[in-house]
Amino acid sequence: MEKPKPIKRHEALQPLSRQHHFGLLFSWKIRKGFAKEISISRMKAYADWFFEKEIQPHFRLEEEFVFPVLGPENPLIERALQEHQEIKALFEDTKEPSKSLSILEEKLKDHIRFEERTLFNKIQEAATISEMEKIDEIHLQISTPDEYTDAFWEN
Repeated sequence: MEKPKPIKRHEALQPLSRQHHFGLLFSWKIRKGFAKEISISRMKAYADWFFEKEIQPHFRLEEEFVFPVLGPENPLIERALQEHQEIKALFEDTKEPSKSLSILEEKLKDHIRFEERTLFNKIQEAATISEMEKIDEIHLQISTPDEYTDAFWEN
């Protein structure tokens, strides 16, 4: 089986793609937490931190600056927005955090792969130079949060 070629990401989208990498790491860390039988409260505390510091700002930037390139009626954008809502709901669930975290780590991973392999490629193809320049301006709004202190996935 031939290995897929690496995606050449437009410079304006690279910071968001880097954040996607952190999302994949989040999923891996939650998976490790379950494998190591870490308490749900510790993993949920990390998920709450990650949601506030990474996911919410990331979704806002995508929805405000990136998704408008294809427009709200585009099926890929409709799918991305629906998945954003589902992911937010999983992060915010306090009734069954164990179940939500388990679903979340898989759903977030799948969502990131969809955005990287499909959606961002379509946006790159469709965006005008001025739209990419506008997306490029969001680099200043992307910050790197402090490291999370309870590295339960390393225990």
